[in-house]
Amino acid sequence: MTNDGPPSSAGYSGTERAYWRNLVRGRPDVADIVTPGPGQESVWDYPRPPALQTVEARLYVGYAGVALADTTRGLRVIETSSPPVYYFPARDVRTEFLTQMIHSTVCEWKGVATYWTVSIRGRRQEAVSWSYGAPDAGYERLKGFFAFYPTLVDGCYVGSERVAPQPGDYYGGWVTSAIVGPFKGAPGSERW
Repeated sequence: MTNDGPPSSAGYSGTERAYWRNLVRGRPDVADIVTPGPGQESVWDYPRPPALQTVEARLYVGYAGVALADTTRGLRVIETSSPPVYYFPARDVRTEFLTQMIHSTVCEWKGVATYWTVSIRGRRQEAVSWSYGAPDAGYERLKGFFAFYPTLVDGCYVGSERVAPQPGDYYGGWVTSAIVGPFKGAPGSERW
């Protein structure tokens, strides 16, 4: 794992964070919200602010024929309207294939996110993963964990189920048969 520079939250003030934390969020029409079946969860029952949960299922990310991340010690963040985002402890990630980018973003709840580029067997993908080096209060357990975008790797799995990516390419949620939506990220869902 190499470091090309420190993350930065330049230009993102406490006032802006407060704005995003307190923004009144809309909901899709009630008729559009899918009723969960047995063993399913609705993302509309997830909390805001987001909650952090331990995951007992095996989580797996593959890239270029390599198990880039593989754990049974994962975490997930659940938040109203979005599929869960899964996090892997660094000890279960092949960090030797990751290079830290200068690019960073700020989550109003979790803090400054650092992004990582993967390079394996002649293949390279920027911003494939992100992590929180110093997560904000309430999300400290995320320190030392990595999340991955399903659209930028060869496959992500929860147990034996291959996940679908959250719509919209901005968010990194993992869609499985265990959750129902509609999901934030689709056109028209920007204010959910």
